[in-house]
Amino acid sequence: MALTVTGLGVDFPHAAQVAKAVRHRTDTKTGKQSRETVYVITDLTSRQASPERIAKILRAHWVIENRLHFIRDTAFREDASKIRTGHSPENMATLRSFAINQLRTAGHTNITAGLRRTALRPYERPLAILGLN
Repeated sequence: MALTVTGLGVDFPHAAQVAKAVRHRTDTKTGKQSRETVYVITDLTSRQASPERIAKILRAHWVIENRLHFIRDTAFREDASKIRTGHSPENMATLRSFAINQLRTAGHTNITAGLRRTALRPYERPLAILGLN
């Protein structure tokens, strides 16, 4: 990832830095290469966040995206959920994240397989994972 930090000239309150990040990716299955440009606006000063630190923060964001949100989208089909009113979407996201974290704590590295295994005995295994058996 190439990162360029530029001077200000943006109309955002509390903005201390603006950065342009160019990501180069190669699809491991097809070999197709692509490039994506994103812009970052942060309240962190250059003393608080060098270009290297901003790049590290961006990479950490994608670790979270791949480790949690992707699993919620695939294993729980979160994007297809019909729950859309009030605080219900946030509450369900919290419950899904809790389930994923509990499965990981119990030693499951494949969350979908862990869900299938737990579903085989729904009155015993979820309680066992929570230590309530």
